[in-house]
Amino acid sequence: MKHNYGIIFLLIAAAQLLICNYLNISAYVTISLLPALFICFPTRFSTLTAMLAAFATGLAIDLLAEGTIGLNVFALLPVAALRRTLCDWIFGKEISLLNEDISLRKFGVMKMTFAMFIAYALFLLFYIAADGGPARPFLFNLVRFGCSLVPGILISLVTAGILDPYGGR
Repeated sequence: MKHNYGIIFLLIAAAQLLICNYLNISAYVTISLLPALFICFPTRFSTLTAMLAAFATGLAIDLLAEGTIGLNVFALLPVAALRRTLCDWIFGKEISLLNEDISLRKFGVMKMTFAMFIAYALFLLFYIAADGGPARPFLFNLVRFGCSLVPGILISLVTAGILDPYGGR
């Protein structure tokens, strides 16, 4: 069975809408599937394509769920812009040269955890900064970052497993 990334992408984006609308755990925890969605974005697509998709996805989430226009766009664009550089650095340049897809099964849990850590941390830095970061105490932002990072990485690994083109084989 052929892996249809487009349909899975839309389903995960819809799941993100549900998370934003119905899963407000605390002011200290921000859950997002979007960084994993763009780290696992197929390498056959250029950085510009990934950034345009990130802009459209972030804007849709902002319009339909978050209420603050530009919040997810602002946080997601750096992840999409740096995805190829991060993947080349963590997984090796040959994946970009051969247009291989990012795979949890192929690269292992440790490398994927490291990739998700960097992507999610980058996302959170921009997200927290745009979500009133300078107006809040530094300690609050630091605690929010820490409390969001661990569950975010775990959820990102699950998302990467769902997006894995070799997952069922």
